[in-house]
Amino acid sequence: MNILLLGKTGQVGFELYRTLSPLGSITAPGREELNLMDEQAVNQFLYKIKPNLVVNAAAWTAVDSAEGQKVEAERLNTGLAKQLAEYAAANNARLVHYSSDYVYPGTGETPWQEVSSTGPLSHYGETKLKGDQAIEQSGVDHLIFRTSWVYSARGTNFMKSMLRLAENKTELNIVADQIGTPTPARLIAQVTTLAIHNRLAKGLYHLTPNGETSWHGFAKEIFHLAGHRTIAAPIPTSAYPTPAQRPLNSRMEVRKLEQALSIELPTWRSQLEQTLNEYLEQ
Repeated sequence: MNILLLGKTGQVGFELYRTLSPLGSITAPGREELNLMDEQAVNQFLYKIKPNLVVNAAAWTAVDSAEGQKVEAERLNTGLAKQLAEYAAANNARLVHYSSDYVYPGTGETPWQEVSSTGPLSHYGETKLKGDQAIEQSGVDHLIFRTSWVYSARGTNFMKSMLRLAENKTELNIVADQIGTPTPARLIAQVTTLAIHNRLAKGLYHLTPNGETSWHGFAKEIFHLAGHRTIAAPIPTSAYPTPAQRPLNSRMEVRKLEQALSIELPTWRSQLEQTLNEYLEQ
């Protein structure tokens, strides 16, 4: 299998490079080799490499800065997805793409299903949704995995920020009314590889561990597992204003993916312990 992996320097891309290796030959260009903002350069690269599997882990993930850098966010989250889908559709290739809980309106307390109505609250969410729609409308053989609250032992993320702040802080104010599921990049990569190997039927799937928590609950568990005495003080979203509005309800139902792959996804707590141990052992 000739695999093109985009976004190899990101959290998910790093893990994918490791897990996808047994499936075929991987080409994973860095920013210095391929400028993903340049549509013509991407097109030339695609027809030079001629992949039969494109795994797109590249994205504009800075939610707040997307409000001011709309063109850049639109290119990486919508334009690139559309371009990759058009190539794959025209060349009998498969496309794997990653989406976000931010495509949903964040209301209520019921977990979102793949068929739930969307309603992004931010420009970031809008660009991710339009990317999903462009892929689906292209008719390409695709897998779209919607995930949430991604973190890992590498890169910049909530877990690592909490550990760094806990070194010098005895108490931290953490938002307690946004509910979702922390998802390690390692799990995303492992499930993706299994899905490709098993020829999972094309479509949209939610991919997170089981269970739910708040950012406050996530922080408390990080401090507990790391042996920090830092106190996590709960605050409402209104006490921590940001340029981009955050969804309060990011719960996502994962039964469709579990049933399709005949697996049971692990709990977010077990995944946090594993990821934290990996970070501490580096």
